[in-house]
Amino acid sequence: MSRMKSQVAALPVRLNKRNRVEVLLVTSRGSGRWLPPKGSEMDGKSRRKAAEIEAREEAGVCGCMADRPIGRYAFAGKAAYRVILYPMFVETVLKRWKEGGERKRRWFTLKKAARVVHERELQRIILSLQSEPTVRRLLRAHG
Repeated sequence: MSRMKSQVAALPVRLNKRNRVEVLLVTSRGSGRWLPPKGSEMDGKSRRKAAEIEAREEAGVCGCMADRPIGRYAFAGKAAYRVILYPMFVETVLKRWKEGGERKRRWFTLKKAARVVHERELQRIILSLQSEPTVRRLLRAHG
């Protein structure tokens, strides 16, 4: 069995008008499945910075990244991946972005997001976001 490859992802978050956490997901290019903006690690960039770049390129969002990841999940595409997930408080949503013509983006409540993603570990992480300490600190500091 081949070794799992490593990827990084941003999980863009915001507070809605009812003070509830929402997440932004994008569609994959191939299958159209909903997932966080993610990609391979980048030479010369920290994992956190690479996740921030993926959020801008794939989802057209910019903001404040958490210093540490909030979890990992496994993803099977053409290969098996371990995805390291960093929350991002969204400060700017771009009208045009690099992959805007190739992907859809949508804000989801946590329950709805957990229903549309396929990976069980990712579902668990999403459902825990409302009370996750790193996310709460990020939202308090920037929300």
